[in-house]
Amino acid sequence: MTKTLILLFHPSYASSRANRALAEAVALQGAEIVDMQALYPDGKIDSDAEVPRLIAADRIVLQFPVQWYSTPPLLKAWQDAVLTRMFYIAYESEGRLLAGKPLLVAATAGNVPEAYAPGGANLFPLGELLRPLEAMAHRCSLAWQEPFLVYGARKADEEALQALGAHYAARLARLASNMRVAAAA
Repeated sequence: MTKTLILLFHPSYASSRANRALAEAVALQGAEIVDMQALYPDGKIDSDAEVPRLIAADRIVLQFPVQWYSTPPLLKAWQDAVLTRMFYIAYESEGRLLAGKPLLVAATAGNVPEAYAPGGANLFPLGELLRPLEAMAHRCSLAWQEPFLVYGARKADEEALQALGAHYAARLARLASNMRVAAAA
């Protein structure tokens, strides 16, 4: 069985309805979900623990709420500590081991899709705001996947949240299945 690693970067996960619904839906598939904020409340990332976690994964998911057009600060701190080590200090023994692993970004936004359009309140499509993560994936030789985007996260009712969770679980199952088919070919 292949392993999906979900690194959850939510500054207040306990109060999140959307990110919690997503995580609960995929936990049933056996994905390893790591609440990074709970693990590193002081923001000090333990790269000695994070590097082996990444290397052991077959697929990596970065899950977070979009905050002011960007990722939460802890995700940036994680990138600085872990990826800098893996790709600038220990590439041969660590960084190169990530080559080809799929990277999926699962991002939630409080506003509606129309707000993330030219002329909308946020001016740019949400996918465009995530381009720095796509550049990171490229630099780290990770296989960028089309992001899983959730809009209107704060206003979604329970039925909508369950449907989003099911859609997320199906997306991750397809990603795992695609990997198995590619490996068998």
